[in-house]
Amino acid sequence: MGASAGGSGLARRRRRRWIRGVGLAVVVLLLAAGGAGWAVYAKLDGNITPDEEAAAELARYERERPTSLVAGAQNILVIGSDSRSGNGNRRYGRDSGTARSDTTILLHLSAGRRSATAVSLPRDLMVDVPGCRRRDGGRTEPMFAMFNYAFQVGGSACTVRTVERLTNIRVDHYVVLDFHGFKDMVDAVDGVEVCLAEPIHDKAAKLRLPAGRVKLDGEQALGYVRARKSLGNGSDTDRMDRQQRFLGALVNKVRGNDVLLNPVRLYPVLDAATSSLTTDPGLASLRALYELARGVRDIPTERVQFLTVPRESYVYNANRDQLVEPEAEKLFERLRMDKPVAVTAAGARNSATKSRNSTAGIESDYSGYGTGDPAAVTREPGKTGEKDLDAPASDASPAPTFRGNTAAEGPCE
Repeated sequence: MGASAGGSGLARRRRRRWIRGVGLAVVVLLLAAGGAGWAVYAKLDGNITPDEEAAAELARYERERPTSLVAGAQNILVIGSDSRSGNGNRRYGRDSGTARSDTTILLHLSAGRRSATAVSLPRDLMVDVPGCRRRDGGRTEPMFAMFNYAFQVGGSACTVRTVERLTNIRVDHYVVLDFHGFKDMVDAVDGVEVCLAEPIHDKAAKLRLPAGRVKLDGEQALGYVRARKSLGNGSDTDRMDRQQRFLGALVNKVRGNDVLLNPVRLYPVLDAATSSLTTDPGLASLRALYELARGVRDIPTERVQFLTVPRESYVYNANRDQLVEPEAEKLFERLRMDKPVAVTAAGARNSATKSRNSTAGIESDYSGYGTGDPAAVTREPGKTGEKDLDAPASDASPAPTFRGNTAAEGPCE
């Protein structure tokens, strides 16, 4: 037992040294380029597209937007666009000139940068979408619709405003990444390993994989995180669980010393990460992204959490989603106040069964989470028994528990 604990502690110390080396790695990369160092920096910096139109739209509605309640805490909206336009994206369908948010994650960074919590928002969630500026310059009427409709009609600004109305959480920054950028990121780290319980043959996702441990390249990874009907129970919740575990594995791969401390491998990662990014103007520079990365580089992987907002089938359409209350509001309040949350351990999450609301007949993938029950099987931030450094001294109640996983969990756990 002692030898095992010592080995684990040594591994954690080594991992933290690797992560602290990211700043050095960027310097090494530029020095390795010799006289072309500035050209390399300028290329990476120029890769990022600032979304000036969205910034103007958000400024127009500044008075109705939530205010930040905790100094230092940040909320970043990560939007995965299903746009078919652009290099390599048309193979996934006809380019209709519009796009929807295929995946949307609200990333909360604690004020002390001791934890990061990524919350998946279902694309089929029924929400109030405000009146927004359309891409053609016209304006839409407010509408109760699926969440991804906001991005389709009004882009990132409309999505940000929809999320802020839903959660009452201020979105400080946002990032939009398309199919091509996701694939390039995976390829740049030489693939990501996953564990498959059974073979996959999905024509729609263009995916054919054997059972067992499999290293996915960019094309395969995109099919894996987007596939729905052929994997798991076919629900969007199951797909989000798969996306969260894959992102955790990708975080581990990027943070490994074979990437961060190797200029030859780091440059394609940075190039891929920036080439397909559209961000708010405040984040649209290599310096701004580096400052953000520097603030979170020391967060242990067990404190990097992925979870899904409490959801259930919409009462009027089983193919749509609605929030489970009051659990969803508990989650949003914790994030607003920068208080910790916990995610269910892998075993508890995988064994969770659907429940049925006895009064409304609502099918739900959310059962017993968000209760704050100290007896529940949970994976608290950090080690068991360790004081939660993000919790205020006066907050003695246990952190509520939600469906999800941490980046510390291996792909086959």
